Amino acid sequence: MERQELKRELDATLEARRELGREYESALVESFVEKVDTQVRRRLAEERLGAARGGGGAGRTSATGTGAVPGSGTFGERFGFAIVTLVLAVPLSAIGAAQARLSGLVVVWAGIVAVNLIHARSPRGRARGMDDA
Repeated sequence: MERQELKRELDATLEARRELGREYESALVESFVEKVDTQVRRRLAEERLGAARGGGGAGRTSATGTGAVPGSGTFGERFGFAIVTLVLAVPLSAIGAAQARLSGLVVVWAGIVAVNLIHARSPRGRARGMDDA
């Protein structure tokens, strides 16, 4: 359900950008990013609540059957973060390409790759994953 909502929001944002023009592009992107951030935070809070309750209640367990909620460990966190950055890559790529053509696009994607690498290698995520085991 959340993916469908985000897809509709992205479609609406892109349509609004076409209608309103570049003057409102950054405001539209900020609005979309805020909506994505809200959804990610809500989902993370739900998963942490489920993990704090021992993974019970909603019947959400990992593939290993340990009762850990997907996303509470390092793989789920990294995967979710990567998905969010790829969703955000669409409008950021459009802005970068529109403003500075190929060099802007390269800078945007270099930033996306760098952010994902830094997040994947962060010791905070690894330490949290060890606590869940």
